Amino acid sequence: MESIAWMAWTLPTAIFFVALACTLAVMTWLAAAYPEAERVGVLRIPTTRGDRLFISLITAAVIHLLWIAFIGTDALATLPISEEGIEISRLWLASGISLVTAVLIFRTV
Repeated sequence: MESIAWMAWTLPTAIFFVALACTLAVMTWLAAAYPEAERVGVLRIPTTRGDRLFISLITAAVIHLLWIAFIGTDALATLPISEEGIEISRLWLASGISLVTAVLIFRTV
């Protein structure tokens, strides 16, 4: 376990990697069950579901980096679950914005 000790394995990190793995599994299932067809959207280039997923992931990374740079990751609220409480980061708002942006990308690009 010391070979990965450099990584900050926290709950949000685990959620991210599980969500990414689930997304790739769903995309693989969709490609097998419903073959892809390229379509032309607002970018005026033919894109597939995989292309739109890639654009969505890059956009989400940019949104999160800009959020951290300009707004930060301070606590938005503290849930009274334990003695110390669990802090909810403002970064979850950036995740929500990224999710809405991904839906828009899949619908329009």
